[in-house]
Order: sequence, then structure tokens, then C-alpha cells
Amino acid sequence: MAADLPLSTPADSPEAASAAAGPSFSPLYRQIKDLITRELQSGVWKPGEAIPSELDLAARFKVSQGTVRKAVDELAADNLLVRRQGKGTFVATHAEQQIQYRGMARRLLDCRRTRAPADVARMLECKSGDAVVQLRRLLLKETRPVVLDEIWLPGGLFKGLSAERLADYKGPMYGMFETEFGVRMIRAEEKIRAVAADAATAELLAVPPGTPLLSVERLSFTYGDKPVELRRGLYNTAHHFYRNELN
Repeated sequence: MAADLPLSTPADSPEAASAAAGPSFSPLYRQIKDLITRELQSGVWKPGEAIPSELDLAARFKVSQGTVRKAVDELAADNLLVRRQGKGTFVATHAEQQIQYRGMARRLLDCRRTRAPADVARMLECKSGDAVVQLRRLLLKETRPVVLDEIWLPGGLFKGLSAERLADYKGPMYGMFETEFGVRMIRAEEKIRAVAADAATAELLAVPPGTPLLSVERLSFTYGDKPVELRRGLYNTAHHFYRNELN
């Protein structure tokens, strides 16, 4: 088979814009990877949906199947795609970590639209005072509260998110973000430290004030490394431990 040639697409097409955005020395499979990522970002293929075969993608992008395979391999390594033997390649879907929350009940404390405090705005890369959604919830093992979560979301991406809507949705929260708001978490960064429970937190977690807690701050990103969720959790580890499987 003849060697792949640089991509040639109409000047006003998304593919041309994507290819032009990268440096001229970008390997061809990386250009294909960028084009597939662009289509994932624009919702051409939804989470859990099969993408076209490598042969079809090769014909679509006018490159060899090997080039497409290398691009898909990298996207699978990045956990954006999932290969299933004998079935094809699918858009990965990132539900909330079930291992971390297995067997835990959720109790929503409040859900409100408010203005972003300066520290939250900085983390979510928006302006101080921009609209955000703030959630607070307890995670309980049997009847014992174990985690106090505070979650901040950009208001523009989560219009219509309410306590009633959260109560009606029975699946994991990240599943709701994907299916109902089109926001997909691609990766996350976490910071972990020990803190002492203040009076308000101690009351909610049913522990004495000053009890040692594990503070976990997680910033989650979507396509283009855009931050879309700030989650601050306080964990009572007296009878449980924090476990997270990182990809």
C-alpha cells in the first residue's frame, strides 16, 4: 500500500481546522487522533456508542488502516475509547467510581445556583461571580455518614440541574452528566491531606469536633483539558478507607 499522504480536506471543514491547528511536524496518526477526538467532543458518537470500524475510518480520512489503528490505540490508552473483542470499539463511559462508593447510600443536602467564589472560579477557570451550581451531599454506609461531598459545577454547562432532577436520576452522577448534559469527565487531579473536623462538619458526619478527617479535592476535566467539576470531599476513615482506581 502506498504511504499515507498529509490530510487534504476542504479549507472550511472541521477536519481542516483541526489539522491546521497542530504543528506541521505532527505525525499523521496524531492528526487522525485529533480528528477523532474532535468528533467525540462534538458529540458525533455518544458515550457507550460504537464508532465506525478502522476500515471505514481509514476510508473516511483517506489514510491507511494501520494509521487509524495507531490513533485508536492511543485513544484507548487515554481511556477515551474501549475495544471489545469481537464487538468493535466504543466510546468510553466514565461512571462514578463504583468501587469507591460501593454499598453507600446518597443523601442530597442541597443543590443551588449561586455565584462562584474567587477560589472556585480560579479552579474552574471562570470569572469570580459567574454562575455555578453547588451541591452538597452525604454518603452513608448503612446509617453511618462517611463522606461529606461539596461539588461545584459551571452554571453554563449544567443549566436545569436541580435537586428534583438529581433525585429522579437513579444512576451514578457522572452518568447523568454524560447523558443529560453532554459533559464527560476525561481525567482528574486529586489533592489529599489530613484535616480536623469543624463544628458544622462534625455534626453532619456524627463525629466529635476536631476528629481527624481525610480531605480529598478533585478537579475533573473534559475534552481540551477544560475543568468542569470541583469536588471537595471530607472522609471519616475511622471504619473505612479511601480507595480510588486511577486511569
